[in-house]
Amino acid sequence: MSNLLLNNLAKHYNKAVAVADVSIEIAEGEMVALLGPSGCGKTTTLRMVAGFIKPTAGQIIIGDQDVTQVPPYARDTGMVFQSYALFPHMSVAQNVSFGLEMRGITRADRDRRITEALAMVRLSQLADRLPQQLSGGQQQRVALARALVINPSVFLLDEPLSNLDAKLRGEVQLEIRALQQRLGLTTLIVTHDQEEALTMADRLVVMEAGLVRQIGTPRELYEEPANAFVASFVGRCNLIPGRIESAGLFRSASGALLACDPASTIAGDTMLAIRPERIELTGAEAGYRLRTITYLGANTEYHFEREGTALVAVLPTPLPSDPMSRLRPNDFVAPNWVPAAGRVVPLN
Repeated sequence: MSNLLLNNLAKHYNKAVAVADVSIEIAEGEMVALLGPSGCGKTTTLRMVAGFIKPTAGQIIIGDQDVTQVPPYARDTGMVFQSYALFPHMSVAQNVSFGLEMRGITRADRDRRITEALAMVRLSQLADRLPQQLSGGQQQRVALARALVINPSVFLLDEPLSNLDAKLRGEVQLEIRALQQRLGLTTLIVTHDQEEALTMADRLVVMEAGLVRQIGTPRELYEEPANAFVASFVGRCNLIPGRIESAGLFRSASGALLACDPASTIAGDTMLAIRPERIELTGAEAGYRLRTITYLGANTEYHFEREGTALVAVLPTPLPSDPMSRLRPNDFVAPNWVPAAGRVVPLN
């Protein structure tokens, strides 16, 4: 395995900028997720690494080799596509064998590596089946085996779970992560699903409009977002416009005084970011009016507002004996949070 280095990578289509000056270093054996909304440039970045799109500027270095101008077939990468891209007329074993044949691997070595790859993804008994005879999860594992059988230095995944249902997606997430860690694969994955990225990756790269907005571990991005966009995109977040009134106090645009992190010192217009699970609620005779209460099983979601300041709290579902269980829409509540939970972040 090798490390992957992107230096000032950019892609322009005439005057339109798809990717602007992206620099990322992925250590050997690390999984990094490119995360962002549709059109942010994450897939374009991945396809430049794979060699399917030629960069306008910048470098792509795998190990100690500059592969920026190297064609896809000569790069030491294995890629799993969003649609799996399996050959429908080929069996599972033939699909897995394809990349080895293109590389001129001998028949005996191919057979050995195919057997190992199918065992790795638990498909040994299905080697002779065609793709249409497999479930979505099984097709996904064939695509993984085909990418892994060539022993790539860098493993690339393009929205690999988007075609799976929610239950299967969770199972395959864990399978891919366990496989990546066991093999020590240097991996770059593209996803728009924040939960998927938080679950699978060592570090996240949050992109917006072709730009990298923040790079960090899942915990860093969740607990210490660099700006309002990252706070809103990585996990759910209450974002309240306003400005710092004094140490530990935030004045919302609607005039409410709210607790904020006393260490925050950002001047001018800002946002107060509060995660829904960090808010505590108590019943009150006046204050914030409850708008909706949504039962989610283990948790319950409460939406409430006061004078234009709207908030949501997600709390463990109360027992029937708990006074919180008697709250109804239009009741009043008093929200509280420890000051450090109220992070003040810049608008951009």
